[in-house]
Order: sequence, then structure tokens, then C-alpha cells
Amino acid sequence: MKQSYYLLGVWVNALTISDLNRLIAEAVKRDERWIIANHNLHSLCIYHKDPKMRAFYDRADYIHADGMSLILLGRLLGLPLRREHRVTYVDWTDHLMAVAAQQGWRIFYLGGKPGVVERGASILRQRFPGLQLATAHGYFDVHPSSSENRAVLDAIAAYQPHVLMLGMGMPRQEHWILDNLDRLSANAILTAGAAMDYVAGAVPTPPRWAGQFGLEWLFRLLAEPQRLWRRYSIEPLLILRLLATELLVKER
Repeated sequence: MKQSYYLLGVWVNALTISDLNRLIAEAVKRDERWIIANHNLHSLCIYHKDPKMRAFYDRADYIHADGMSLILLGRLLGLPLRREHRVTYVDWTDHLMAVAAQQGWRIFYLGGKPGVVERGASILRQRFPGLQLATAHGYFDVHPSSSENRAVLDAIAAYQPHVLMLGMGMPRQEHWILDNLDRLSANAILTAGAAMDYVAGAVPTPPRWAGQFGLEWLFRLLAEPQRLWRRYSIEPLLILRLLATELLVKER
């Protein structure tokens, strides 16, 4: 396992895009099932309030850093995290799809609005000839016993994906994985958030330089103010409290 670090109450692995692609290749080679999760400031806030979210991360095999803010906070706490350890799906998706097309991996993407996910998948298939990519939108009754949920699980099982990407937002995607894990046999299960929304152009992609300087949140807020204002105005207060607590512990 790659080196892991404890910060603000959670564990994070120091993983680059190349590391993550290698992990998936290893899971496929071994024919094992690995959950590859991620943490950002939003997930930290949910983690400390939601027991089911904590249970999900306890089941995860690897957890990468999604967000430059997490890297900067880690460095402030003395951890040897680097810029390349910040991996978002905006940056990773194309790399992942290129490797999948080359290796013949089947990918199933579950999430996004009807029409949007199909448009994103079409773009990716054109961009990466030979890519095997199936999709289902995320607007269904996720109760484990519902007929819609059973139909989604049946579609995934029939496709037998090497990689299952969940793009239903936090914590809905993490809860869904926990609720249905016994019926999921993909080699790599990824929590991908709005990955397909960015590919399809449903959400503007922030300038890539912004992420390197920890400013991507500002462009996301400007693009979706109604949905994100609370996240970026209230949640930082919890993060500051966690940071202050951890700094005080280090000083003792």
C-alpha cells in the first residue's frame, strides 16, 4: 500500500494519477475488488457528521486527495504531500479512459442526469477509440429493495465491468456503495462525483491552473452559486476547528 497520512481526523494515501492507474491495473490482474475513494474538504465535513460515511471510508482500500486545499493543509501539518498528490477527476478522467481503452477494461459509469451522462460517454468514446463504456443515470430510487435499484444492479452485473464509477455526489454515492457492496463485483469501485458532468460540458471546467493554487473552489462557486454557497461559506468553519485542534495536539 502507498504511504498513508493522518490529517484532520482522516487517512489519505499519497497517490498520483499514475499510481491510481497502476492500482486499478493491479486489481484487474489479481481479479480483486478494491474501493478507491477520495477526500476533499466537503467529504471531511460529512465524515465528521455522518456515521455511514465513516463506515464507507473504513471499507475503502485506498483514499486519494481530491483538492489542493487538503494538500496545503497537510503540508501545514508537516506532512510530505506534493502537488501531484492532488488528483481530481477533471484531471484524471482522460488518463483513466486512455488506459482503459488500451487495456480493454470495461467501465460502467453510474450517475449524472439523464441525457448528460450519455452525452459525456459519447464524447469519451469518440476521444478514445475502442473504449468500452456503459452508463446509467443517477436519478433512480436508491433504496436497496426498490425495483429501480435492482434494475441498475442487474445492468451492472450483466456488463461485468472492471471499473465501476459512481457519480452521484457525496454522500449519496458512498451510501449506495455500502448498501449494495455485496452485489458489486467490479475490480475497482471509484467515487467520481461530477466527472461526467464536466466531460459533457454540463458544468464549466475551472481553469487547470486554478486547482494548482487552491482556487478551483472559487470558479466552481461562481458556476453553481445556489448549490455550492453553503459548502464554501459554512463548511470551512469546521475545517478551521479541526485544524486548530490538530495543531494544538502537535504542540503538546
